[in-house]
Amino acid sequence: MPVSAPEIVETDHTRVACDGDGGALGHPRVYLEMGDEGFVECPYCDKRFVLKAGAGHHH
Repeated sequence: MPVSAPEIVETDHTRVACDGDGGALGHPRVYLEMGDEGFVECPYCDKRFVLKAGAGHHH
């Protein structure tokens, strides 16, 4: 079976929440903080959250 590429979500925020979008089939909600890389991947579902171009880091 081919493995589908992880979903990429563009966001304006450096802090994001992910619950797998699957309702009962998802995973526990986790809050993820982007580092200097400008992206973060969910440890449960490998979804990648990418900071949109032009969005500033909130320090």
